[in-house]
Amino acid sequence: MPQFDEFEIRMIDILQRDGRKSISELAHEIGLSNTPCARRFDALQQAGVIKGFNAAISRRAVGLMVEVFIQVRLVSHSDDSPERFTAAVQRMDEVSACWTMTGEYDFLLHVMVPSVDDLNDFVMHRLMRLPGVRDVHTQLVLQNIKGPGHVPLGHLKK
Repeated sequence: MPQFDEFEIRMIDILQRDGRKSISELAHEIGLSNTPCARRFDALQQAGVIKGFNAAISRRAVGLMVEVFIQVRLVSHSDDSPERFTAAVQRMDEVSACWTMTGEYDFLLHVMVPSVDDLNDFVMHRLMRLPGVRDVHTQLVLQNIKGPGHVPLGHLKK
């Protein structure tokens, strides 16, 4: 497991909540001067711990009223179906995230679309028509209680 000191853990925690903090604000909050704080920040970026910064967009505010999780099962894994499927998913704007899974289904997709009609079109005319797709199981999100969230850091403090 990677080793982080208390300053780095606090820095990561603060940046997860507010990625727009300046180095001087961050340094003040974690109890370092600007130069060592900036060095630690740069090192965390170089190590891939801090992957980037982006704005949290309200899907509803931009007209994406339907949010679903879709489980996908492929016909076979012995051909190039998994690779073709993942390449196709990479090109689908509606898919905000995709994971390979253990269990009954092979993939889990997080999808956002403007309407149920758009969801029907996406599933029936695009997703189900991809080569190698055996079947899909769609679950409509009624309410997002928590997330997408922060990366838990408690295990680093032990």
